[in-house]
Amino acid sequence: MGGIRSRPAGLGRGGYRGQPMRVVDLDRDMRDVIPTGTTRDSDYLFRRMTDCTLDLARPGPGRRILDVASGFGQDTVALAARGAWAVGAEPSARMTALAALTSAETPGPLPAWVQAWSDPLPFADASFDGVICKGAIDHFDRPLRAIGEMARVTRDGGRVVLAIANFDSLSCRVARATDELREGWLGRSVPRGRRHYDVPSDHFTRYELALMREQASQFLDLEVTCGVSLAWGLPAWTRSVGRLPEPVAQAALEGLDWLARRAPSLADVVVLAGRPGSRSTSA
Repeated sequence: MGGIRSRPAGLGRGGYRGQPMRVVDLDRDMRDVIPTGTTRDSDYLFRRMTDCTLDLARPGPGRRILDVASGFGQDTVALAARGAWAVGAEPSARMTALAALTSAETPGPLPAWVQAWSDPLPFADASFDGVICKGAIDHFDRPLRAIGEMARVTRDGGRVVLAIANFDSLSCRVARATDELREGWLGRSVPRGRRHYDVPSDHFTRYELALMREQASQFLDLEVTCGVSLAWGLPAWTRSVGRLPEPVAQAALEGLDWLARRAPSLADVVVLAGRPGSRSTSA
């Protein structure tokens, strides 16, 4: 759910100090933030992140699954392809329209599309067997309210799944330390532009594992904490894995992913899953 901003209170017309105002670009289509090219490590990361998120939601015939901040809807379509009754909720009018248009050409069951904020979600309590939110919670200006709403609309015994980029990953730590060494100690300049360890301008929260758990556990009884991928974004690693023979590269990526699953604090992405706890949406 990108493009959201909460403006601080300021002086309105006639000197009136107004309340904070939410602003969102309802025509945003995310082509400015989704990379147009891929590398082997990027392709592996996003595929594993998707598979892990969908698997933990346990889609299947008769199960109702909600995809929050569904974007172009590819994950919602994948949930429907696994037999779930899938709903994609997304505030951007353009992305919602594109999702509906492209999914209409997909064989098999079609998801339902709803243009909606994550807080509040326009669904009754306990409406779904599972809710996913992949790669979006750090775009939310009120993440606690959003997680509370996901818990509210999930039935008892259901599951909420959050997939979140880790800005304290091993890759971010190494890249940050390397750049500081080059600039501070060696006096060399680093490449211009945003580094992969910098939080993008359209993110509201810089997440690391402790903060993820702290926020999620206010509304969920966490059952799974899984790391996905290791070393993504390190230029030397990206170049190296791109040059390796395919079987060797795949084995290397899977080996680092095995380590990430066992050390989620160092992983590039963390996937959390849990049952609804508190029904409160206050934050």
